[in-house]
Amino acid sequence: VQLQASGGGLVQSGGSLRLSCAASESIRSFQVMGWYRQAPGKRRELVAVIGAAGNTHYADSVKGRFTISGDNAKNTIHLQMNSLKPEDTAVYYCNGRRFSPWEDYWGQGTLVTVSS
Repeated sequence: VQLQASGGGLVQSGGSLRLSCAASESIRSFQVMGWYRQAPGKRRELVAVIGAAGNTHYADSVKGRFTISGDNAKNTIHLQMNSLKPEDTAVYYCNGRRFSPWEDYWGQGTLVTVSS
């Protein structure tokens, strides 16, 4: 399984970016897909996840600003990021997870930089 993340870049505070993660297999084959991020000197943290049924969960820090969605036809998930803040600066990683048996896949990461 390969996950290819794209869409990162440099944006000013208050701006928007849309991240995409293209999977080499159907995204319906994953129980959960999502986005994590890791800022310099910090641990990787959950940003948003979407379940196979379309249910979503967000970190408190991004609620109301970020939206995760899935495109089954294109085997792609997206993360729409609005009202970006400098503290959103991080490398964003796409993740796909299956539970039985346990399988955990990561994309290569895409850098998001928000300038103040």
